[in-house]
Amino acid sequence: MSKLYPIGIQNFEDLRKKDYIYVDKTALIYQLISTGKYYFLSRPRRFGKSLLISTLEAYFSGKRELFAGLEMEKLEKDWIEYPVLHLDLNTQKYDSVEKLEGILNDALCRWEDIYGSRESETSLSLRFQGIIRRAAEKTGHNTVILIDEYDKPMLQAIGNPELQTEYRNTLKAFYGALKSCDGYIQFAMLTGVTKFGKVSVFSDLNNLMDISMINRFSEICGITEEELHRYFDDDIHTLAEKLGTGYEETCARLKLNYDGYHFSFKSPGMYNPFS
Repeated sequence: MSKLYPIGIQNFEDLRKKDYIYVDKTALIYQLISTGKYYFLSRPRRFGKSLLISTLEAYFSGKRELFAGLEMEKLEKDWIEYPVLHLDLNTQKYDSVEKLEGILNDALCRWEDIYGSRESETSLSLRFQGIIRRAAEKTGHNTVILIDEYDKPMLQAIGNPELQTEYRNTLKAFYGALKSCDGYIQFAMLTGVTKFGKVSVFSDLNNLMDISMINRFSEICGITEEELHRYFDDDIHTLAEKLGTGYEETCARLKLNYDGYHFSFKSPGMYNPFS
């Protein structure tokens, strides 16, 4: 039976249930969750950030069955179900402050339907803090916060300094809930394409560990050369036959087109699945 390639699929549960090929990163993910609490990861677009966030969501939701046959199954013994707040800012168009506030409000409303609300929580950041606390109190387990493409609104306003400043102020207060609610948080991760400077949304989040250029996590997104041959070698041979080139030349062409990313001085070259 030929392998199913998850083209465009970024949802870990969907990928695993439908038996798409998955390059197993769960040993690194286990190391991530076992050694820290607050993380930031920057990677180029189409590099697997959303799949990483989705995998973390499945893990913290206690969905053990999705990890059958993966390294995580051997490593994790407890499989606790935590409340997970997953915010994906990747798919929207941010052309006004109202649009950003509307998207944040929609997420908060969904979470308040589950964990309740208070009249005194009159701002987006106060509502977010309240949800984090109530989710922990209601379930008996601290809250997990996963934010994908945290910087998308500011990147879309890169040519409009006034709008970007407004976005920055809104998001700085919103993300500041992570620091205010430390005692109620089990784990938090933000991903994005860029890291804005200390004067921006991160200025209050000095508890975030930036793993973007740390060697031990350099392979957490993308595909190493070893993984390329472990998971795809049969298909590389098939590709070589279709192209009428030898195996070695085909590997060289794949390397030329998809390899070249390095995320620390010691990291191997990482293949991007898309470019």
